[in-house]
Amino acid sequence: MPIQDTITKTIHRTLKTAQLIDLFWERWVVHGIDSDDLTPVKPHLKNLEGWLQSWETLAEEKVEKASFCGKNGLVNRSEYLYRQASLYYNLNYWIYPERSIEKQQWYHQCLKYMYIADSLSEFNTEYESISIDGIPCAGRIRIPSEPKGCILIINPIDSSKEELFIYEMEFLENGYVTLSFDGPGQGETYTLNGLIGSGTRWETFIMKVINYSRERFPQLPIYLFGTSLGATWVLLGSSHPEVKKAVAVSPAVALNKMNMPHYFEKRMSIACDLGPDQKTIPDFKTIHYQCPILVFHGNKDMMVTNDEMYELFQQLSTEKTLHEYKEEGHCCNNKLDEIRKISLKWFSDDF
Repeated sequence: MPIQDTITKTIHRTLKTAQLIDLFWERWVVHGIDSDDLTPVKPHLKNLEGWLQSWETLAEEKVEKASFCGKNGLVNRSEYLYRQASLYYNLNYWIYPERSIEKQQWYHQCLKYMYIADSLSEFNTEYESISIDGIPCAGRIRIPSEPKGCILIINPIDSSKEELFIYEMEFLENGYVTLSFDGPGQGETYTLNGLIGSGTRWETFIMKVINYSRERFPQLPIYLFGTSLGATWVLLGSSHPEVKKAVAVSPAVALNKMNMPHYFEKRMSIACDLGPDQKTIPDFKTIHYQCPILVFHGNKDMMVTNDEMYELFQQLSTEKTLHEYKEEGHCCNNKLDEIRKISLKWFSDDF
C-alpha cells in the first residue's frame, strides 16, 4: 500500500477510535485536557478538519485566558493555562503520524506556548540535547531551588516531552530535577529532526540520557519513571550502575505478544523501524538489573495481559515489587496521580 494511503487510513482509524471508545480519552484527560472542554467538542472530531479546528479554537481560548490572568497578577494560573494550550496544540501535532509540514507547524505551536509557560515558572528550565547517529534528541531539564534527586521521565513512544507537564510539576514541587527527552521516533526528535525509532537507537538513547544526568548533576541520585514502551526502556535503564531506583508503569512486552489497537500499530510503523531485522524491545532475560524496580499494572490492561505481565515480572532478577490495580487498563491512567505519589514516597525513602 502506498505510504500516503497508509497515512490517510491511519488518521481515519485514529479519529474513529476517538469517536467510539471512551477509554481513548483517558490519557489526554489525565495529562491536562479539561473534561468540560472534551464533552462538547467530541461530536466535531469525526474528520480531520473538525479535529484541527476544534483543538485550535480551544487552545486559542486557553491562550486568551492565560494572557488575562497574567495581566491581573495570577501568574501561576497563567502558566498552567499556557501549558494546557500547548497540550491542545499537541493533539493537532499528534494526529499526523508522519513528518508532514502540517505536523511540524502544529508542533511549533505546541513548543511556543510551552516556552511561554516555562518563562513564567518559578522553576528554571534548560533546553539541551543528546546526539544519536549525529542527530540531536531534544530535551527539557527543570530544576527546583534545592534539588534532592533527578527523575528521568521516559515517555510512551507516541508521546512528546511537552505532553507530560503535569508529571514534571508534581516531581518539581517535591524537590526533584526532571529530565525529559524526546527519543528516536518521538516529539521534536522525530518531527523536526527526523530521527526514527528503533530498538538499537533506544538502547543507546536511554544510556546516554542517564550518562548526561550524571554529568549534569553529579551529586544527585538518579531515578527513572516511565509508562508503556517508556517503562520497557526504564527496565533496561535499571541496569545502569548510576540508577538508584526505577518505576515502570505498564511496561510493554514483545510486540507480537501485545494486543495493540490497529491505529496505534500503524502509527508506530511510520515513526519507527519495526522490520524483521530490528530489535523492537530489549531482551528482559539478558538485562543485568542493578537497582530496585517498582512495577505498576492494571488487571484490565488489554494490551499487556496479566499472564504476560507476570512472566515479565518473574524475569526481573533484582529487588522488585508489583503493584496491581484491578479496575485499571494500560498505563493505569485513572491512578497515575496516586502512582506518582507512591513513587515519590519510595524515592524519598533513600533520604
